[in-house]
Amino acid sequence: MSALQKLVGGLLPDRRITIVWPDGKRELAGGGTGDSAITVRLTDRKLVWEILRKPSLGLGEGYMDGRLQFEGGTILDFLRLIARSNPWEGGGQGRRIMLRGKIGPLLRKLRRNPADKAKRNVAHHYDLDDRLYALFLDTDRQYSCAYFRDPDHSLEQAQADKKAHIAAKLHLKPGQRVLDIGCGWGGTALYLNRIADVDVLGITLSEEQLAVARRRAAEAGVADRVKFELIDYRQVTGRFDRIVSVGMFEHVGAAHYREFFARCREMLTDDGVMLLHTIGKYGEATGPDPFTDKWIFPGYHVPSLSQIAEASESARLITADVETLRLHYAYTLLHWLANCEEHRAEIEALYDERFFRMWEYYLAGGIVAFENGAMNNFQLQYVRDRRALPITRDYMTQVEERYRALASSGS
Repeated sequence: MSALQKLVGGLLPDRRITIVWPDGKRELAGGGTGDSAITVRLTDRKLVWEILRKPSLGLGEGYMDGRLQFEGGTILDFLRLIARSNPWEGGGQGRRIMLRGKIGPLLRKLRRNPADKAKRNVAHHYDLDDRLYALFLDTDRQYSCAYFRDPDHSLEQAQADKKAHIAAKLHLKPGQRVLDIGCGWGGTALYLNRIADVDVLGITLSEEQLAVARRRAAEAGVADRVKFELIDYRQVTGRFDRIVSVGMFEHVGAAHYREFFARCREMLTDDGVMLLHTIGKYGEATGPDPFTDKWIFPGYHVPSLSQIAEASESARLITADVETLRLHYAYTLLHWLANCEEHRAEIEALYDERFFRMWEYYLAGGIVAFENGAMNNFQLQYVRDRRALPITRDYMTQVEERYRALASSGS
């Protein structure tokens, strides 16, 4: 039995695949019985060593380069086969195999993300050709987990519902000043102004996103009330009645969590409310996936709930509400992947086939991580004063329904 067959056997204890070697020889691998649903072709022997050394990175780069190909099934089918054989809840050995090559605990603690490095890391991903995001996101360009009240809802509906869900938790009042940390293309900031009559400052480190957000505010005629700046959260001055951060905390870096929450507390008024929406992990935060860290989001870190809690507690922020969105990001990513596949020709024209396969592997890996892996989304609400919010959660539901109705009516 080859070393690769042994690795596949660890990943697939009750299923199997067909491996086609560079010389055309076919072998079955995996611990299952019966027919193989997926056939994987390897075009060079070097790839085998790369996969054995760092499975996630080796598989990803092999697929990017076209050295790992599928004759039956797709990359999503293949990754799903692995993930379903090794769900996080089961704690199987396959998870440990896929974790090979991740940076260790000491190096994770030493990884820092100062403002200049943070801007470079953001530019690596968010300053890609603006047309790429228009091809696979919803029309509002919400590049974060949607909120599916029904799994059959469209991406547009789920992203609109996400904004209403978050806005309701902010307990907004007309005329309040809101800080949007990591504002993306401005969709959330513009929504909050329109739906709740608040003033918003959105901050980003992406020059491409800044230009789009400012243009959108001007086109909506609200540039005097919804403003956007190219600035790090550590450099913002003033205080805000509300702070919202959606899909940005993953880029803060574990070494800066205490600093992040301390700054948020300083910027929040005494009776202020903060809502943090972030990807998280069910168990221990084991460090970044090697492929994602190298090719997609350099410097990122997905936190555990305990990491977030420790850092926010150190800043004396009171956790007023916690919600775990378990499958919502899987549904979101399935829509994004389908949109990418629909627009494959346009994406390859913008970049090339290798870029498309890189993006496909990134999205497919995300899908299986949320379906059966350790990934989820947290929404955490914070206050400085325990009396800043009503003492029950009823207000959230009532306001959320009103916001959804206002948005659907176009008001």
